[in-house]
Amino acid sequence: MFVFDSLYWLLTLPALIFSIWAQFKVKSTFRRYSRVGVRSGMTGAEAARAVVDAGGSPGVKIERHQGFLSDHYDPRKKTLRLSPDVYDGRSISAVAVAAHEAGHSIQDAVGYAPLALRSHLVPITQIGANLWFWPFFAGMIFGMTELMWLGVIFFSAVVVFQLVTLPTEFNASNRAKAVLAQTGIVSSQEEAVGVSKVLDAAAMTYVAALVASLMQLLYMILRAQRR
Repeated sequence: MFVFDSLYWLLTLPALIFSIWAQFKVKSTFRRYSRVGVRSGMTGAEAARAVVDAGGSPGVKIERHQGFLSDHYDPRKKTLRLSPDVYDGRSISAVAVAAHEAGHSIQDAVGYAPLALRSHLVPITQIGANLWFWPFFAGMIFGMTELMWLGVIFFSAVVVFQLVTLPTEFNASNRAKAVLAQTGIVSSQEEAVGVSKVLDAAAMTYVAALVASLMQLLYMILRAQRR
C-alpha cells in the first residue's frame, strides 16, 4: 500500500537517498583508510585493548566477530566484538573503529547515562520494530484509526531508541579520539584526520537512520490523522 502512496514517497524518499549516501560514504571511507597504516603498527585489537585499559575498564574482553563492520560492544557481557578487518587490521580505519567501540566500554565504566538507557530500551525497541507494521497496516485496510495509532506507538519506540543512540555514538567517538591522542596510538596529524573522517562517516549513518525513522513516523501520524 505504501508503494502507491505519494505522501509516503514525498516524506521518505529524501531520507532514503540520504541513508544510501551515508552507507556508501562509510564504506568508501573505511576502505580508503584501510590502506593507510598507523605508525604505531598496532592492530585494531591492540588499539582497543589500549583504549579500554586507559579508560579504566581493563576487565573488558575483546573478541573477533564475523561480518564486515559488525563491530559492537556488549555491555551485558562486558565484551568488545571486532570484525576481522578491524581486529587484525593495522590501518587507520581499523584503529578508529576499534577505538570507537572501546569508547563504549569507557562509557559503561563511568556510568554514562545514555548508554545505560539505550541498553534498557533494547527489548522494547525489538518489540516495536517487529510489531508496528501489522496494526498500522490492518488499520489502513479496515479504516480502524485505533489500530493505526497502536502502530504509531510501537514505531515510536524505534525512534526513541535512535534518538538515544545518536549522542551515545558521538560521545564514544570523542572519547576514542581523546584516548588515541593521549596514548600516542595516533601520533601524527595525518592519522588524526583519518580517524576523524572514518568516525564522522560512521556517525552519519546513525544520523541518516534517525532522519529516515522520523520521516516514517511523520507519515504514519499524518495518515492516522486523516482517518
